[in-house]
Amino acid sequence: MARNSGHGFRKGSVDSRTQTHNSKNNRWVERNTKTEQFKNVKSDDKPFKGVAKEVDNRRK
Repeated sequence: MARNSGHGFRKGSVDSRTQTHNSKNNRWVERNTKTEQFKNVKSDDKPFKGVAKEVDNRRK
């Protein structure tokens, strides 16, 4: 479970979510790992805070 540290970052990653980069629109997309549904798209080009990227193998 991710926790806010109070210093502008989170410790750990958010459970049951991953993110991947959509190269067509240059946005990060958040996905629920239990249902495999896309949940959210970032409005800027920065990744979500505290959500594991799919390519780093923290989530299976």
